[in-house]
Amino acid sequence: MSLDWIAIDWGSTRLRVWGLVGDRVVREAESEDGMVTLSAADFEPALLALIDGWLTEGRVTPAFACGMVGSRQGWHETPYRTIPCAPSATELTAVLTQDPRLQVWIAPGLKQDKPADVMRGEETQVAGFLAQRPGWDGAICLPGTHSKWVIFSAGEVISFQTFMTGEIFGLLSTASVLRHCVEGWDDTAFLAGVDLGFDRPDRLMARLFSIRAETILNDLDRAHARARLSGLLIGAELAVAKPYWSGQPVALIGDTTLTRHYRAGLAHIGVSVEIGPAPELTLAGLGMVRRLAQSERS
Repeated sequence: MSLDWIAIDWGSTRLRVWGLVGDRVVREAESEDGMVTLSAADFEPALLALIDGWLTEGRVTPAFACGMVGSRQGWHETPYRTIPCAPSATELTAVLTQDPRLQVWIAPGLKQDKPADVMRGEETQVAGFLAQRPGWDGAICLPGTHSKWVIFSAGEVISFQTFMTGEIFGLLSTASVLRHCVEGWDDTAFLAGVDLGFDRPDRLMARLFSIRAETILNDLDRAHARARLSGLLIGAELAVAKPYWSGQPVALIGDTTLTRHYRAGLAHIGVSVEIGPAPELTLAGLGMVRRLAQSERS
């Protein structure tokens, strides 16, 4: 079956592709060939390793990509668009491919000048979410290594902020003095940590070390310690992000354990949310990018 187009979600650590006829997915594949593992010359071979059998001789199949593939360290740097703006764009960057059966277009990310911030890939998920909810205004949180909080109104992203919460948790739990005392999970300890981080984010640094101290002095359970560490960090993030979620609809985009932790933390402080599955919304957003590109060329 000849494909109409290919959707590509290319992040720092993973590559995921879909082959589509219209809006119907007929092929799907993924690999661990993320941006951080590749040089510029490696991107096309990594992509073809997944989709070579999908391509038809004598026919060019268009592919639309989002994510870190468009970063300075990616396949081809794609300029950022400045907010306020719609999350989807017609300003795509064409990538010169060696394989004549393939034409790749990369969607741009978004940038915010003050305070300085950038995103690549998340804007496509936001576009997919909004495509399924016309007229929706509110706050969207995208948990991850670098979580994003986005304010959307009247069809445009008007503000966003990135938090390194996930990366800090990873570093503290694997490469700091706390690595010796964190393992497992405890839901009650997580929510207690959310309380502490949310109520006094100014004391976060001290309370992080108290995990180590309680382990030495009181034999703090390792599962309790790890969950409290996560709760402290997420609670502090929620406190700082309050201008984003306070008094308006909130959506979480993701389908990971981390997304569930954010949902539990928000519920604990009285904020109800709806969940949007990330792969589905990425695909919907790339579909919008394709339609806009087709409209622009027609």
